[in-house]
Amino acid sequence: MAELLQLRRRLLSVSRHHAVAIRSSLQSTLNRHCSSTSSTERENQCAKERSRWLELPPFAPQVDTAVIARKISGQRISGKNEEEESPTTTAVKWVRRCCPDLPLSLVQKLFRLRQVKKTLTDSNASSEQHSRLKRVSAKDALSPGDILCLPVNVQHSVPIVKKPRVCKDTDEMSFVRSLELYKDDAIIVMNKPPGLPVQGGVGIEHSMDSLASKYLKYDYPDGPRLVHRLDRDSSGVLVLGRDQASATLLHSIFREKTSNALSDDTFRVLQRKYIALVIGVPRRTKGLITVPLAKVVLDDGKSERMTVSDDPSAQHAVTEYNVIESFSNGLTWLELSPLTGRKHQLRVHCAEVLQTPIVGDAKYGWRAHKRWKSVPLPSNLDFRTNHNQQLPFGLNSEGGTISDRRPFLHLHCKQMILPDISSALKMFGSSDFDQYISSLKKLSTVAPLPSHMQMSWDILKSLP
Repeated sequence: MAELLQLRRRLLSVSRHHAVAIRSSLQSTLNRHCSSTSSTERENQCAKERSRWLELPPFAPQVDTAVIARKISGQRISGKNEEEESPTTTAVKWVRRCCPDLPLSLVQKLFRLRQVKKTLTDSNASSEQHSRLKRVSAKDALSPGDILCLPVNVQHSVPIVKKPRVCKDTDEMSFVRSLELYKDDAIIVMNKPPGLPVQGGVGIEHSMDSLASKYLKYDYPDGPRLVHRLDRDSSGVLVLGRDQASATLLHSIFREKTSNALSDDTFRVLQRKYIALVIGVPRRTKGLITVPLAKVVLDDGKSERMTVSDDPSAQHAVTEYNVIESFSNGLTWLELSPLTGRKHQLRVHCAEVLQTPIVGDAKYGWRAHKRWKSVPLPSNLDFRTNHNQQLPFGLNSEGGTISDRRPFLHLHCKQMILPDISSALKMFGSSDFDQYISSLKKLSTVAPLPSHMQMSWDILKSLP
């Protein structure tokens, strides 16, 4: 009997030990399953959380075009490190830049309600930490690589904009593209025809900026942008920036050119040469005009014009001129090089300073045109073949020469020399940028004369 009891105790002890082992194994398996389930749930929760947000492109600082323009101009920035001049970009600016279609009031409301977040960009952070979002305020400065997130439902707040009509007029497109003189990744250079406005406005159906946006976009998301102006009735070289960076850089270059026009430095980052036919003969065959200009309002605000002025608010205007050839009938071909970019600068300098208004300029040379006598067409010249071209957009290719009663404006931007900004933008930020920019090549584009000026040239050359 005693042996049976002892055997029973041994069996119970083994059963208890076995049961503990089984329970331990079951608990370990359950813990692993719970851990796996918890991890999966966390991942699902993180994925669900991320799906509620719309990620913007990583922040990338814009190219400081002012620094590039000064370097191209050969200027040194004194008193500040160039890196210190780079403007900071705030969170609200980046949202506005990435989402231009979102109303400003909605963007401000998102920041006010703390619904704009920023993801962590630490590559050493765990997956869970990397997915965590941090609130940012509107004025917080961004660092390169920062990713902002907006509530995904803001996409439904973007106003519906009708897609532009796909242009099917191949004749118009062919004409506009036939005006191209040069094209690269950064700029498009056009030969603007006379009579076509550069910029649209009230009562203007067609203009160079609207036609460029319509026909010269190519594979870019937006059309090219204007960076300078030409008068409506003048013609010649017109430069357009193909994106925001190139347009801003060109603006800076034109501004640097104008601000340094009176400096002693002979290096000119930008050069323009115009051809003009004027009434009369300048006293000197060449010279430099440095006369300031100011705007005058006429007819109770209905019209305005520029004039030479000593008013403190007048802007300095500088023009180089050189006589190409004078003729016995009192007409003279001039080469004009504006060193500044003031409105109607060449027309005013010719009319009021040189006392030789440009042919066809009734605004500033109305007295001379009241006495205008057309030049007889030489019998040995026949221009009838030049009048059969039909131009779109209401442009007129017929007449307008010095043989007509009312000639067209004889002012043409023949040549422009500017830096190769496409290469400059590609090299910006590299270690040898300063050395590269000092030897940056120049681009020279030449626009042929419009038909009426070419005819006037031939007529004058045919005179005895």
